[in-house]
Amino acid sequence: MPNQLLEVGLHTFLASFQQVTGIGWLAIVRYLPSVIFMLTVLAAYVFCRRRGFGWQGALFTALIPTTVGILGPGFLVPVAVGLLFIALSLFVAFDLEGWPSYPVLGMFTLFLLSMHAATAVALVVVLIPYIVLGLKGHLRRSVGVTAALAVPFLGALIGIPAIWERLVVPSVRNVLVPQTTSPAISIPSLIAVYGVLPALLCVAGSYGLARRGGRTNLALALGALAVLLTQMVFYGFGYGSPMMYYRGFQYAMLMMGIVAGAGLAALGGARMPQRVAARLRMLRFYPYSGSVLCLALVAATVWVAVPARQSTPYYHTIDAQDYQAFIWIRGNLDASYRRAILDPWQGSAFTAITGKNVQTWTGQSTGSGQLRVYEFLGDACRDTQFMVKNRVSVVYAVQAVDNTDLIEVRQNVYLLKAGAGEK
Repeated sequence: MPNQLLEVGLHTFLASFQQVTGIGWLAIVRYLPSVIFMLTVLAAYVFCRRRGFGWQGALFTALIPTTVGILGPGFLVPVAVGLLFIALSLFVAFDLEGWPSYPVLGMFTLFLLSMHAATAVALVVVLIPYIVLGLKGHLRRSVGVTAALAVPFLGALIGIPAIWERLVVPSVRNVLVPQTTSPAISIPSLIAVYGVLPALLCVAGSYGLARRGGRTNLALALGALAVLLTQMVFYGFGYGSPMMYYRGFQYAMLMMGIVAGAGLAALGGARMPQRVAARLRMLRFYPYSGSVLCLALVAATVWVAVPARQSTPYYHTIDAQDYQAFIWIRGNLDASYRRAILDPWQGSAFTAITGKNVQTWTGQSTGSGQLRVYEFLGDACRDTQFMVKNRVSVVYAVQAVDNTDLIEVRQNVYLLKAGAGEK
């Protein structure tokens, strides 16, 4: 099953949003990720505030990074939207009382399944401790949350039979057979990419939540631990589905950030031992020692994290000039111009915007087909026979073009003359 079909929920949402608002696609791709991430941080704040560490949890949620390998909130991708719905689902499951919480949680789960199945599975992993801990004393709640999660999964499996063959069976096989990570995806160290201080505060937060006790506190700490364990099993032993675990860094960092907020709040309420304060002649600061420690940890975390986030290299597939050229091609070249040749790195964006096919495009790695196209472009697009053989009628090239069989109809846009290359 193509990934596009598994992500149809996100594509439908984006298309509907664009049609309703009339905002251009370039603006949506540029700015909507920031809006979604702000909502994610707000959702984390609302959830954590109920537990006494609102701004702390929001702070560490805001520090979730984006990289080319594990993606993240900086891109308009399913996993970034999924973070928002995990935070919202935590609030619904933990804090929204009564029967309305079940259909709401069910709708969130159904949307995640239509948008990104791995995120829906991650949500189940996060909520399993909450369900298990509620079996004694809160059985009705546990059954309701289980049903809200299970019904969308069963509906998807029954309504789309191909999911069994294309998704479920391979995932089960991956769980039973050791996997190897793809060399085409850059997988960083979780602690290195998120930060040592947030990781240490996550440990402190887990301890603090466990000491505080209560079903929701324990479930929150264990939910974070469950996500981290799935990552450890995959990257340590090779068991699991790559589809989920390459994106699992984001779920792990969201849960780590929330629990780290609990740890920071706990340290903020701590007090320096009075005897130590007396020896250091700091009795006047004794009542504020926890707050001072908290501020110091925040300053150290931000001082390290913000420059690291700002210096993260992102890839750029197209720029504004490319986008306008592709829009022109869509509006001015009819269906007789079916196939184009251009930098394979831009191939997927070209097809998405123009609706036309490309000679080849680069996904996770570059193969012989892509190298042949780079050779063609590097030779000033002189090889007319290559275009004729592959039925290419459109060339998009920002570099020099030296071929009398090509007509430039717009800056960087060339059309192959009728009858070119014929003997």
